[in-house]
Amino acid sequence: MAVLMGGASAEREVSLSSGHECAAALRAEGYEVVELDAGPDLAVKLRDIAPDVVFNALHGRWGEDGCVQGLLEWLRIPYTHSGVLASALAMDKERSKEAYRAAGLPVVDSLLCDKAEACQRHMMAPPYVIKPNREGSSVGVYLVQEGANGPPALSAEMPDQVMVETYVPGRELTTTVLGDRALTVTDILTDGWYDYDAKYRPGGSRHVVPAELPEEIFDACLDYALRAHQVLGCRGMSRTDFRWDEARGRDGLYLLETNTQPGMTPTSLSPEQAEKGIGMSFGALCRWLVEDASCDR
Repeated sequence: MAVLMGGASAEREVSLSSGHECAAALRAEGYEVVELDAGPDLAVKLRDIAPDVVFNALHGRWGEDGCVQGLLEWLRIPYTHSGVLASALAMDKERSKEAYRAAGLPVVDSLLCDKAEACQRHMMAPPYVIKPNREGSSVGVYLVQEGANGPPALSAEMPDQVMVETYVPGRELTTTVLGDRALTVTDILTDGWYDYDAKYRPGGSRHVVPAELPEEIFDACLDYALRAHQVLGCRGMSRTDFRWDEARGRDGLYLLETNTQPGMTPTSLSPEQAEKGIGMSFGALCRWLVEDASCDR
């Protein structure tokens, strides 16, 4: 078996952490594992190694957006997580929102615009969020508060096209789907914005699992996450993130995005949900994903 990790995306360090954790767990489960840092020579390495299955622990562009999935399909190597179409669709936030809307899932208003235009004027009334349309892990997310005099100065690393999205106040919730089952709901508590640092720095956030929520909201998260998984055509494991404005009840619950390859680091949400939601250990979760691996032969 080969575990793919690293790569060239903005989430490289997270992927390396996920990959090392998964490789160690799979070895403990009895698998023979080769760890591969995905670079331009990946196809050559895979043909030389000829693994029976690939555990995809890549995050972000090229590893989570359908690119490496297409390579693995071409090489006829079974792999974990979603296939080409679902991976590409979920990574594109605006297109995945179109799929959610068509399925009747609640999403906030958003638009795509040039980065230069977003730096010059408010593209919608604050508060709103500016973020890349095709990145994950809260990479490059800007929150523009109500009353802001002008738009933010975006970093040079931001892509030329960005998403501007209505900000929803309230609580950060998330639900993992494994196969055809939504596991549980996590309430993510932070001292501020749930950014990249809060996600991956030990102690950066606190997780309440299962979340202490009204039954209606808890059940809605489970329902929406499973429906999002199915609408996008996901396979294996996915995780869907929500914002909930308590003052508005169920009308204040919005689906933000679906991650087709959730993090597998020591602070990651999906392994914690598997453990606390259904009593599945990290090693058993990795084994389940391997046994679920496939490709379109």
